Amino acid sequence: MGERKGTNKYYPPDFDPAKHGSLNRYHHSHPLRERARKLSQGILVIRFEMPFNIWCDGCQNHIGMGVRYNAEKKKVGNYYTTPVYRFRMKCHLCVNYIELQTDPGNCDYVIVSGARRKEERWEPGDSEQVLPDAPEQRQRLATDAMFRLEHGVSDRGVLERVAPTLTRLQEAQSAWKDDFGLNSRLRRRFREEKKTLREEEEEAAALARKAGLSIPLLREEEEDRRLAALLSLRAPDSYEQRQRLKRSEISQRSWFGPGTSRTPPQKLGLGASRTPPGPPPTPAGLGIVRRGAGTPRDPPQDGGKPPGPPPGWGNPPPDRGDPSPNWGNSPGPPLCRPPGAPPG
Repeated sequence: MGERKGTNKYYPPDFDPAKHGSLNRYHHSHPLRERARKLSQGILVIRFEMPFNIWCDGCQNHIGMGVRYNAEKKKVGNYYTTPVYRFRMKCHLCVNYIELQTDPGNCDYVIVSGARRKEERWEPGDSEQVLPDAPEQRQRLATDAMFRLEHGVSDRGVLERVAPTLTRLQEAQSAWKDDFGLNSRLRRRFREEKKTLREEEEEAAALARKAGLSIPLLREEEEDRRLAALLSLRAPDSYEQRQRLKRSEISQRSWFGPGTSRTPPQKLGLGASRTPPGPPPTPAGLGIVRRGAGTPRDPPQDGGKPPGPPPGWGNPPPDRGDPSPNWGNSPGPPLCRPPGAPPG
């Protein structure tokens, strides 16, 4: 730390390496700077990480494992030759101070004050962990030869039981040793999967445009394929096969329908014969009799005089011009000129 901070530093003109030794001694500062402000009391400020889940006694909040604090580290004793350290830190949620201490005998931490541990512990033997020997057991191994022999036999039995597991772990470790090959295979697999996903997205987008859908289409699954295979909604033949079948039916079919004569139909007559045109109709043929000036009237049936014209028939109307010479002398009713016909 001191060498890193002393690199590329300014050396004043009165700096003497033989007298001062380093820039820290010249400036009367410690290489650890603020972390060593309580070093005279045997306290060093370190970055401490919470080893397990705890509950703070001050605010009753949960503090998870892995939360980091600036803790004051201090040596409080020894466990045989292993030093025991105590860590004091302030809770980040309140003003309470928490103190933890190492426990070398159990390979664990112990809460001294300020918090309580969330009990999530288990027996190390259940997880097949290597347990440290107790002090009494270590002393007996050093002094009792028979106990040491029995202990060695039990250890060899444990080794024989776990040997297959160790072999598999070593093989797996050797398989993962080639980092470059594993990375290459992983990236190749990733590129193939990415290409497949891109093709599926393009196919789904094309299908959505073709069907006029505005909803996202889900990915096709094996269950969807199985259900689609059970449906019979598609035509049994293709378009080309249907066209060939229709052409063969048309070529083999008769030109004439069943039960009809083989005489070709006449044009514009739909097969029916026409009669030759006759003379034009006459008024006599239609029952219309036109009586002229010399045509005698039919005699009356009762032998009396024939009926004459009604009164005033021969008198011209007052608003008209001179009547014709034979206006009142015609034995029958005069012929009326149709409206719009020229006079004559």
